[in-house]
Amino acid sequence: MRIGHRIKLTLILGFGLHFCDYRKSRGSVALAIFVGAFFFLIQFPVLARPNILFILVDDLAWTDLGSYGHPWHHSPHIDRLATEGMRFTQAYSPAPICSSARASILTGKTPARLGLEFVVKAEPGEQIIEPPQILKTPPFTVALELREETIAETLQQANYQTAYFGKWHLNPHYQGRYLGWSPSHGPQRQGFAIAEEDFGSHPYSKTRLSVLSEEGQYHRDGLTERAIRFLEESRDEPFFLIVSHFFVHTPVQSPYAWLKDKYENKIPKDAPNRALRIEYAAFVETLDHHVGQLLKGLDERGYRESTLVVFLSDNGGHPEYASHAPLRGSKWNLYEGGIRVPLLVRWPNHIARGAVSDTPVVGYDLFSTFRELVGAPEGSLEKSRDGLSLTPLFEDPGQDFDRALYWHFPYYHPEGAKFGNATLNIGVDDFSVSQTRPHSAIRKGNYKLLYFQEQGDSELYELNEDPSELSNLSHLLPAKTTELRNELQSYLTQVNARQARLP
Repeated sequence: MRIGHRIKLTLILGFGLHFCDYRKSRGSVALAIFVGAFFFLIQFPVLARPNILFILVDDLAWTDLGSYGHPWHHSPHIDRLATEGMRFTQAYSPAPICSSARASILTGKTPARLGLEFVVKAEPGEQIIEPPQILKTPPFTVALELREETIAETLQQANYQTAYFGKWHLNPHYQGRYLGWSPSHGPQRQGFAIAEEDFGSHPYSKTRLSVLSEEGQYHRDGLTERAIRFLEESRDEPFFLIVSHFFVHTPVQSPYAWLKDKYENKIPKDAPNRALRIEYAAFVETLDHHVGQLLKGLDERGYRESTLVVFLSDNGGHPEYASHAPLRGSKWNLYEGGIRVPLLVRWPNHIARGAVSDTPVVGYDLFSTFRELVGAPEGSLEKSRDGLSLTPLFEDPGQDFDRALYWHFPYYHPEGAKFGNATLNIGVDDFSVSQTRPHSAIRKGNYKLLYFQEQGDSELYELNEDPSELSNLSHLLPAKTTELRNELQSYLTQVNARQARLP
């Protein structure tokens, strides 16, 4: 029985017991209901609505954590979520870039449906690339539109206390502050009653941090401290808290000499981009430290058992810092390295410890998941959402979802002078910035198709046998290629997706 249904049935039985107690002349009926309810509740225990702590991190690759097999990154606090909860091996970001991924996660809609497929810009102008691009890309999207209902607004209506700390990036940089929140389109206009802007100890803060050499010594992180203070507040209602880290986004500059010394001795001498990856490993462990502080704050306030913790990266890792092997590609493209991300979920007594799910899931599933868990009614726009609730996987991690996943990226990246220097080839662990060009993708079952707008050609991969996406099967399996290409185009047409076109 689904978790949300168990909550509702328990409430109905409780009402029946109180009703029959009131009608004393129906005592035998009350006894029968009591006995039935007793055995029902033995099998299906009462589930209170959980608190939800959603930890969203920036640019963390699928392979960056110890729990996902990284050979030298040390991430014990985050890995504890995998030990005590569920690890998803085939979880995806909705997009290979931050703004569109974050908008999709908050609304439960694909970037194609939202018309927000790139990073937000100050003006809805055209993308200008040198050397000139072949296709004309859609006008830039300025911000997540206020008419879109976010999961925070839905949970507010269900009497959840909502809070947001950290990276937003769904409005243009406000008043010249990089990633600054806009008062007209910031978190408080999208359903978050409490929202405080803080860059924490990330270099974005522009705070000059002293170099620390003593092992285990870290600078204070204002972002984490604000979130912990929120947990310490007294409240009568459950909470929905998003902690959106700036780690491990560039600039990757660690002030912890002891951490860099640790990885200087740990990373093989012949590792590609070794100097950058030493800094990056220190960044990953710093992120883990701050997540550990947050989880400790949750425990100390007594929220551990009653809180669903979700940990997710917004997209794949940076190509110059993160190793994505065996996956091909990185942030900014729709090969697996750009969109497959770590997803960990912990809810004591409701999700089995050490569970693993290989079912393909995606960030825009979280809207439906949270809505079902809190018992919030479906809104009038629910049919336009693209995700499914993940709650069946909490009880049966091996359950299959018979559906397709969609991605759409009708832009060029990187922009500016760097575009001309980027390589045309996108490989596995080439540690170089590559040219991403307008393309879309669909995954259904183990097959994934990428469609490239410039040439109108497709690539088809069988991910179970070829997770590195190196064996293009489009010519060997023309019927499957045509089937998935048509299904992808049908979806993009259905949602009126914006396309890159000839000038």
